[in-house]
Amino acid sequence: MKKLALLLALGCVFTLTAQTEIEKVTETTSKSDIEGHIYFLADDLLKGRDTGSPELKIAASYLANSFRRYGVKPNPKTGTYYQEVKLKRTSPPKDASIAINDQVITDFVIISAVTMTANQDAVFLNYGLADDYQGKDVKGKVAIIKAGSPQTNDPRAAFRLRRTKEKLAIDNGVTAIIELLNADDDTWSFVDHNFNGPSLTVDLGDNDKSERKETAYVLVLDKDGNMAKQFSAAKTISSKIAIGEKQEDAVISQNVIGVVEGTDATLKNEYIIYSAHYDHVGIGKPDETGDTIYNGARDNAVGTTTVLSMAKNLAKYPTKRSALFILFTGEEKGLLGSRYYVENPVLPLHQMVYCFNSDNAGYNDTSVISVIGLTRTTAENNILSAAEAFGLKAIEDPAKEQGLFDRSDNVNFAKKGIPAPTFSLGFTSFDGDVTKYYHQPGDEADTLDYDYLLKFFKAYVLAGRNIGNDQQTPRWNEGDKYEEASKALYKVEAIKN
Repeated sequence: MKKLALLLALGCVFTLTAQTEIEKVTETTSKSDIEGHIYFLADDLLKGRDTGSPELKIAASYLANSFRRYGVKPNPKTGTYYQEVKLKRTSPPKDASIAINDQVITDFVIISAVTMTANQDAVFLNYGLADDYQGKDVKGKVAIIKAGSPQTNDPRAAFRLRRTKEKLAIDNGVTAIIELLNADDDTWSFVDHNFNGPSLTVDLGDNDKSERKETAYVLVLDKDGNMAKQFSAAKTISSKIAIGEKQEDAVISQNVIGVVEGTDATLKNEYIIYSAHYDHVGIGKPDETGDTIYNGARDNAVGTTTVLSMAKNLAKYPTKRSALFILFTGEEKGLLGSRYYVENPVLPLHQMVYCFNSDNAGYNDTSVISVIGLTRTTAENNILSAAEAFGLKAIEDPAKEQGLFDRSDNVNFAKKGIPAPTFSLGFTSFDGDVTKYYHQPGDEADTLDYDYLLKFFKAYVLAGRNIGNDQQTPRWNEGDKYEEASKALYKVEAIKN
């Protein structure tokens, strides 16, 4: 009987502890707070929060003052809530023209601008992959290629092959690449918006190890693939390419950073990073209503607010591990803020044992939370139980073909070896209500389901608390592609079976 009484007592203690954690989350997470943050960040006043814009600085100030109001400590390196991120803005050449076999090309974007004026022979190289160069004389010529690969011509998948194709072209002595993209009007509008305006890159100064050779790289709209058919059948191809000088200038943006110290004498030396990007894509092509402001409520005012909710909770109820909150600039321009951060950390990277990123496109299932990389770390159960506590189910990435793990700020931490999944709104496929709002002017605050968001936010906060209090330090699962980088960072041996 005594043993039974003891077991019952222990059961009550564990239940009470679990209830206490849920109560802490519920106390600090409210629908009104969530709405307040999202409605402000997605307001037309901020003009889509474009990186480097005055409106993004307004958003940064709002976020910094939210940290201050909660009692979160500032960036330990600066004493402020900011980290200056040095960027380089490159404006595309004003003068550029392309003609192939005397056919003037009008719909094109310059992805990589290299000043040149040349009349050169061109060669059609199918997809421009390694096998396509076999037995071909391409040195000093222009390569005309199709976007994508034999397996896929999806525009996003095609764009991820860009670096591979560029390196192959340079290694084989190609002077310029003209890539033919078979795309509909909406897709081409997105491409045009993103590449025919100024582009931003990180300026790492003396730390920049990314120097590489470049060749001119031009993306051409090829509706229905007609040009590809024409040039693949041509016996000879001539080209005339003129690309003027690009203009460069310096831009300063901000990552917003805060810290909460942990309560455990030992575990407080380990940090959980809670991160999200707060920028969006700014102003672009009007939709059918004439709206030109891409407000970015889902992407990523929701993710930003997720981190604010975590900060408010931990400032009042710290976990055993310490917390580092980072809200990134420049994600939409190529994960710039996070790339800058991992090369200029405010605290040693080896003390960062987990990066709990939050990024979103949209949702089409309000019964789930989609966690990109859920099953890749030992913290999986901490997230699963947190979602379940609020009536939701956490699921792994349901659209791996989209390459989402590599398209958000988490990947820059993963490359350093830090376990880094991304907590996202629930979707079971990357279509429907996800693509309806993704990078569209209609992504407004008043289109969101705030009852679902309340559960979603509570699940994130509880999951963070679970990870922050767990005696086991989170790690990549054995065999993960980032395990070797993790071993180097933390100087630990692989777990033996």
